[in-house]
Amino acid sequence: MILLAPAVTIVALLVLAPLVLVVRNSFATADEYGAVQGGFTWANYAALNDPAYFKVLGYSLEVAALNTLICITAGYVISIYVTSRPPTRQLLVLLLLVIPFWTDFLVRTFALINVLAPGGPLNTLTNAIGITHGPTSWVPSTGATFIGLVYAFLPTAVFPIYASLRGIDPNLSEAAADLGCGWWKTHFRVLIPMARQGILASILLVFIPTLGVYVIPVLLGGGKRQIVGNVIVTLYTEFRNAPLGAAASVVLLLLMMASVLVIGLLSRRLRRSL
Repeated sequence: MILLAPAVTIVALLVLAPLVLVVRNSFATADEYGAVQGGFTWANYAALNDPAYFKVLGYSLEVAALNTLICITAGYVISIYVTSRPPTRQLLVLLLLVIPFWTDFLVRTFALINVLAPGGPLNTLTNAIGITHGPTSWVPSTGATFIGLVYAFLPTAVFPIYASLRGIDPNLSEAAADLGCGWWKTHFRVLIPMARQGILASILLVFIPTLGVYVIPVLLGGGKRQIVGNVIVTLYTEFRNAPLGAAASVVLLLLMMASVLVIGLLSRRLRRSL
């Protein structure tokens, strides 16, 4: 117990204390400048019962779900390719996947803006194949936002799936093919069920952070359509209403906890069904 004391202290100070403070502030009243004044009120949560906030919440879930679907699909295909390579090649491919993430997140986002800018590499390519004619602006747009989200979270999806697939005996694919399974049946009836834990972990690691992302929708989407993370920052900085921002943060936290619970129940159900 004594050996655990440093870890418990760090978690209490860096995780639990800020969390308790945010929850406490969500029930507080604000002064005329928007700072936390104290007291206890449900008014902040009542203020969130507004169609505008529900619209933002629905759009956030839509963005998170679509980004998760794209990342999991692409991550599975990449993982299948990596596990089919010799061990030395696997290390090289994984290294190439990770190297861009050794640079700062903002630097990578601004680099992506240059790629999508008029006259940039993507615009040059689309001009060459006849999709566009002349300088075309891809930023800001919803498509650019999704490109940024997939770029940011794809490695997070790849590694858990790769770890699960790597533990599967490659002879099982050959046995499935010998028993008459085509490519699709081999994946959907053999490999995907056996890699379900890694897939569920990837869903968890992509879906939840996407809900709270802030920088990508602002820089690549221009902030035209806000998600929950943008609303929280706006409430704190532009509206200068810290208690209302804290209430929105608590709602986002509850949404994330519900997502974890649903994925945990789904994992248990899949484990029992197999």
